[in-house]
Amino acid sequence: MICSICGQTAPCEISQATSRPWCKACQKRRARCAGCGRVELIRGGTIARPLCAACTRPDPAFWRCCPACGHRQLSTRSCTRCNLRQRLEVLLADHDGDVRAELRGLHDNLASSDRPNLVLQWLNKAYIAELLRELGAGRRALSHAGLDELPAGKPTEHLRAILVATGTLPPRDEHLARLERWVARILAERDDPGQRQLLHRYAVWHLLRRLRQRNNGRYATYSQLVTVKRHVSAAIALLDGLGTRGRALADARQADLDTWLTSDQARYRRDAGHFVRWAQRKRLTSLEFPATRWHGPARTIDTEARWAQARWLLHDHAVHPVDRVTGLLVLLYAQTPAAVSRLTLEHVQTTERAVRLRLGREPIALPEPLAGLVVDLVARRSGHAALGDQATSPWLFPGGRPGQPISAYQLAERMRRLGLRPAQSRTTALFGLSTELPAAVLARLLGIHIKVAVAWQQACAGDWTTYAADYSRRTPTPAQDAEPALRHAGG
Repeated sequence: MICSICGQTAPCEISQATSRPWCKACQKRRARCAGCGRVELIRGGTIARPLCAACTRPDPAFWRCCPACGHRQLSTRSCTRCNLRQRLEVLLADHDGDVRAELRGLHDNLASSDRPNLVLQWLNKAYIAELLRELGAGRRALSHAGLDELPAGKPTEHLRAILVATGTLPPRDEHLARLERWVARILAERDDPGQRQLLHRYAVWHLLRRLRQRNNGRYATYSQLVTVKRHVSAAIALLDGLGTRGRALADARQADLDTWLTSDQARYRRDAGHFVRWAQRKRLTSLEFPATRWHGPARTIDTEARWAQARWLLHDHAVHPVDRVTGLLVLLYAQTPAAVSRLTLEHVQTTERAVRLRLGREPIALPEPLAGLVVDLVARRSGHAALGDQATSPWLFPGGRPGQPISAYQLAERMRRLGLRPAQSRTTALFGLSTELPAAVLARLLGIHIKVAVAWQQACAGDWTTYAADYSRRTPTPAQDAEPALRHAGG
């Protein structure tokens, strides 16, 4: 039958509240009631204007009540929320039967969730239930170190995210912590003490130290984690390749390196150059590994195709706002999906006169209709985290884990489903902007390194040698320099 709520043709039952068909999905659907404004199970109305039980049938005599809290429902059994509270008290209770003070925030947050049925399903998983019992009884330390002792996996990381989001555990740079554990495990597996010391010096005192300095207090990204892992793996592959020839890095000859590079067993050939050049600077080897010079963008899209895609995202209201804003930031401002995913509400500055977005040091004044899209996204943003997130996330693009942003991979995948290619779109945008803006302004506006901006300017043959003298004769703001290109997209 056709469901009276969602309008889909599906196996249905006849609702006792409305005497109309409703499908299994709508029986479990929760939404904000159009009548009272509370988030409840839908019992009537439509998808556009859902109604809770009380608003569907205002007559109290029609409903039965939960014996514990008096919630209106069709049965006299305990409601889902009361069952949830009882389950939490059982799992989080200490030896005296009380919830520990350290876990009270977790208890209250989960007990007041807008979707108690999903929380109850999560608590009924054997692994999560046993782990919460250990934390409640004090058999496992309530700390990041205590969770690090568990096998790595999504259930543990999701629980950690919930504990952080509810204030039970302090926030931590998870990618960096995961990287540190991985490096420690890889080093412990090396039998040769000399190799272990060399790799420790390279991985810990060079790669990780440089990563912390570059981030300067910001959390590491997944791409940074992958890059460091690749560099360490390349160093190990090179040392093992030299070891098969009976050579160590210190006494290896150039012929040994060339033989390894041309062998079929060689892995991470290009990344091994980073390790060799570092070792040469530290006077640990005499091997030569020339740097690979960048000769400009290799993959671009047609400029007109880029503007056509930008116009489509600006004016097509059928596309999801998240996809529209993400695509426009890539197409117009040459942002990567990783950079877009890390945007917070603090990056958006809204005044009566303008909406500004801070991608680099200097905020950019957004033109319409992009400004309206960003404002609407701030007001309506919502992630997929049903546990531990009470709409307090600081991220502009909340993710599936509470307190975490959407991953760069998910954003890129959403763009690919729309027919957009993030890498090619960003390359084309950066190539075009480099011809219109000097490197210094480009770096301040887009948040890229000045050396990267200079390299792109040279690749596009942009001549800004007289920019300083020309700029001294006029007084526009840097944000205004980018507006001609944006007006072209809006036209």
